[in-house]
Amino acid sequence: MTNIKRKPPISFWIISVLALLWNGAGVMAYIGRAFMTDEIIAQLPKEQQAEFLVEYPAWYTAAFALAVFCGALGCITLLIRKKWAYPLFIISALGAIVQHIYLFITVEMDAPTLIMPILVIVICIFLIWYAKKSISKGWIN
Repeated sequence: MTNIKRKPPISFWIISVLALLWNGAGVMAYIGRAFMTDEIIAQLPKEQQAEFLVEYPAWYTAAFALAVFCGALGCITLLIRKKWAYPLFIISALGAIVQHIYLFITVEMDAPTLIMPILVIVICIFLIWYAKKSISKGWIN
């Protein structure tokens, strides 16, 4: 069996770049949370301060890190047309699902607050599907 790379359509590049921007925002959110100092937290509005003072379990933080960093690496590998994107997106989705299930169970959320966590999971699942489709079409190998 030979691996033939076919030229992907313009939509492949648009989706890959948008996905990288999306996951890049996730990486920035993780880094922002990881390196938030007490002085910076004190300058935030009171409702945001409470969010940063919550102590999350180490496994939650690890799931968050896996979700965002594997997602970003998956996008980079998609852009360089390597099928490593597929397993990286699976790991990213598993991390995001674990992270958000914990939030759904422990944090009281109203309908508007649920939109972003659900959107994150939907995009993770879409990227898994898209990487698999890209492999089957020969756009990445």
